Amino acid sequence: MNLKRYRDAAVVLLALALPFGFLRVSMQEDPSKLTSPADKLMVRFITPIQFAAATLARGVSGYISDYVYLVDVKKDNADLAAENARLEARVRELEHLEAENRRLRALLEVRKRNVTADVVSAEVISKDTSEFFRVAHVTLDKPSTDITGKSRLPVITMDGVVGITGDVSGDTVEVQLVVDAGFAVDVVVERTGARGFVRGAGNEREYRCRVEYVKRDDEVEVGDVLVTSGWGRRFPPGVPVARVTEVLRRDFGIYQTVQAEPTVDFSRLREVLIVVSHGGQAKAEEADGKP
Repeated sequence: MNLKRYRDAAVVLLALALPFGFLRVSMQEDPSKLTSPADKLMVRFITPIQFAAATLARGVSGYISDYVYLVDVKKDNADLAAENARLEARVRELEHLEAENRRLRALLEVRKRNVTADVVSAEVISKDTSEFFRVAHVTLDKPSTDITGKSRLPVITMDGVVGITGDVSGDTVEVQLVVDAGFAVDVVVERTGARGFVRGAGNEREYRCRVEYVKRDDEVEVGDVLVTSGWGRRFPPGVPVARVTEVLRRDFGIYQTVQAEPTVDFSRLREVLIVVSHGGQAKAEEADGKP
């Protein structure tokens, strides 16, 4: 019983003495100056423990630092991703505005080239197609009485002839496109002056025109641009209508077979100009004695 009591007391004293011994040895600047056997034994005993504790502390500190760093990096990445998305949206908006600005400037150039023409601007809102008929609907940029009660007015854009107006309902105007089977306009080959007559092909699958009444001995080549002749007083002269895509010249007959495609890209049509009147038309009406 006494041995157990002495043993417990020794354990308590050892538990109290070891920390103080470790602290005394740790506070020693030069462990080599420790000369007593107890101190040397303490140094040999405490050194591995200190090394393990220091290694563990460095590992835990590094792990915590890495974790905090990764948390900060994740937050920074989220902020950068949000800023990048905002900038991309802004870039798309600016690109859209730039494209719209280019189109509007081109329309302004069309107005300047046709200084004698009275035009009304409009924006395309829809396009309808069927096997033989191709029409579009445009809405006027501002209300206009110039087209009220009028029909078959020329519709043009920066690339050329779009078609002619049809029914008018408020500020919405129906436009018969160049490729419609019922459309026709007198043209000349810009390069040679050869005359022809462009009609819509009425093809539902693609935008095509056919050129009629081109004489067999007239010079026409693939790539030639066909422009309005001004005959018939409806369209101003010199407006592009179509570009020749195929020429078939037979050894007999009066006319060539000529195929063409519109100069206007209808798949990207956005803004148009409706020609209410033009100088050539006014002069022709005066010559005919019309008011």
